[in-house]
Amino acid sequence: MKKILNVLMLQLLFVSIGFSQKTKTASIKKALLNGHPSWIMRGNIYEVNVRQYTPEGTFNAFAKHLNRLKQMGVQTLWFMPINPISKVDRKGTLGSYYAVSDYTAINPEFGTLADWKRLVNEIHGKGMKVIIDWVPNHTGGDHRWLTQHPDFFVKDSTGKAAMAADWVDTRQLDYKNPVMRDSMIGAMKYWITNTDIDGFRCDVAWNVPGPFWSNCIAQLKKMKNIFMLAEGDAPYLNKSGFDATYPWDMFHKMIEIAKGERPAFALDSIKYQNDTAYPKNALRMYFTSNHDENSWNKADYETMPGAVHAPFAVFTQTMVRGVPLIYSGQEEPILRPIEFFEKDPMVFKEFKRAPFYKNLLALRTRNVALSADASFRKVDVGDEAALYAFVREKAGKKVFVILNLSDKEQAVTVKDKSLYGKPYNVFMSTAEPLSGKEWKIEPWGYVVYEYAVGK
Repeated sequence: MKKILNVLMLQLLFVSIGFSQKTKTASIKKALLNGHPSWIMRGNIYEVNVRQYTPEGTFNAFAKHLNRLKQMGVQTLWFMPINPISKVDRKGTLGSYYAVSDYTAINPEFGTLADWKRLVNEIHGKGMKVIIDWVPNHTGGDHRWLTQHPDFFVKDSTGKAAMAADWVDTRQLDYKNPVMRDSMIGAMKYWITNTDIDGFRCDVAWNVPGPFWSNCIAQLKKMKNIFMLAEGDAPYLNKSGFDATYPWDMFHKMIEIAKGERPAFALDSIKYQNDTAYPKNALRMYFTSNHDENSWNKADYETMPGAVHAPFAVFTQTMVRGVPLIYSGQEEPILRPIEFFEKDPMVFKEFKRAPFYKNLLALRTRNVALSADASFRKVDVGDEAALYAFVREKAGKKVFVILNLSDKEQAVTVKDKSLYGKPYNVFMSTAEPLSGKEWKIEPWGYVVYEYAVGK
């Protein structure tokens, strides 16, 4: 009799677990919008370079900036890899964040696991989200798997673990190995289960097979309503479950326009490619700089110098199907390359761009017309070689953006009568009349109009 009761208890437990999982899955599905976490659709991302953010370079020191970032309107904090860094073949004194020695440990330079958990809790307490940088394509030169699981790695001609690409401090993982694949997924689950993060930015995602991502992301999204960002621009990444990918073509086209090498309307060809090559709900993470572009390619202080930066930043914040990124220090702004392998603290003092970003981030938060899935309509306001204008609209809300992507003053004439009236000029903080009357916009100028419901 006792044995029968034990069996019945086990059956009830399994039913309960199954019911709980179904309830959790249903809850996650309800929290989606257009297939993505609803919180990211009007959200934004701020990339955190912990090593260089403060003189201390720790989680605890970074935490002192949370109130400032919250006030600026930052929603999602993306932390560059928080894992320990390999010492074998290390580059420079401190090594690359992206040469990981242990997927389930904390870089001791940044603090402890307890420090990280406390930081995540504090971020969540402020209504913000946390995603961590994940390096699935390769490990560092002394990752523990190299001795514990040597079959997890691609071999070179000598039978040793092969270097990934030309990165001497890395070793290439072998995605043909099913145990390695499961171990990678298990390591990612660890951070959701144990530290309650809200997603991952996946480094070199473009070199990891689609079937792995489909399986991995499906499993992770059953655990929590997470956001998945891929470093890569191949459509297969969106089709494999990533919420957002990198719009490299658009970024490079923006740089060409900033240099005067291409006209403003060159952006249209990239938008057409996005509309036709990617799933209809695919999100793109727009940016004017990130850790790679800053350290190696002089973004944004030389690629979009001075006043040139602003209209492109507005573009990244208002583009259809977009999730905008701000890199550490852009609000200051830090106008130099940040060292990658050595200590090189940023100095925050003036925050000259913070009001500019605060305006844009607040607009995204309050106005559904800038939701990633809101409609987009190009508008003719003058010389399309210099001016790029468009309307975003959803649920009776409307935002009208005019950008002068040239170094010359331009004449603006709004011909679309549906845009006439007294819209709110976001950067002038006032309602102003808008009609078919010609007016001038300064070189690299920008205007953003917000329309009330029914107007």
